[in-house]
Amino acid sequence: MKKVYRIKKNNEIDAIIQNKKSIGDKSFVVYYKENTLAHFRFAISIGRKYGGAVQRNKIKRQIRMILHNQAKGLAPFDYVIVVKKDASNLSFQEIEANILKHLSKFKKAEHMNEKL
Repeated sequence: MKKVYRIKKNNEIDAIIQNKKSIGDKSFVVYYKENTLAHFRFAISIGRKYGGAVQRNKIKRQIRMILHNQAKGLAPFDYVIVVKKDASNLSFQEIEANILKHLSKFKKAEHMNEKL
């Protein structure tokens, strides 16, 4: 996945979180905000309570791969994915299903806003 899809600046990440639009559960929270670009961008936030550096980097790679595979179906929004400690017990298939479930809920909410 190209770096043009990543959000690196803290002030941009803070603006997305302060927008207060989110979907989540006990393992992940996805904050989102509309952008003016033709593609989506994302950032992944994971705390030290999750595990060591190896475990944190592994789940970040997995989430990047999931987003890369779904890139064409994602709306042009900025996403901040917050990984919680409860996600450490999940397999890759469970992580993928969980992330896709959140993004599908978001797409439904997006279509609802378009109809209004």
